[in-house]
Amino acid sequence: MKQETDISTLKDLDIRAGKVKKAEENKEIDDEAFKVWVDFGEQIGTLKTSAKIKDRYQTDELEGKFVVGVINFPDMQIGSMMSEFLLLGAVEEKGVSVLTVDKDVEPGSKIA
Repeated sequence: MKQETDISTLKDLDIRAGKVKKAEENKEIDDEAFKVWVDFGEQIGTLKTSAKIKDRYQTDELEGKFVVGVINFPDMQIGSMMSEFLLLGAVEEKGVSVLTVDKDVEPGSKIA
């Protein structure tokens, strides 16, 4: 178990739902990674990231899904790509399962 924290830690994170617009292999850095572009709505726009999720998904499975991401972490260089958000997922030995929203929502909706 990790060290306890309080609700203020969660309040500092800007966690949003967005719709995957595009996904493709990210061969530059890892055979297990995809580049993923997610639409977080008009105010935020489309952000990109790299995620090690290839063991559980095909690119066409991701497109159109409503996923969950942290959008207020600093950008991070991953290979030649600048990652602009953190795609959230459940981590297991057999891979990462991306967190999704089970109903269509407005892109950019806040996660509470």
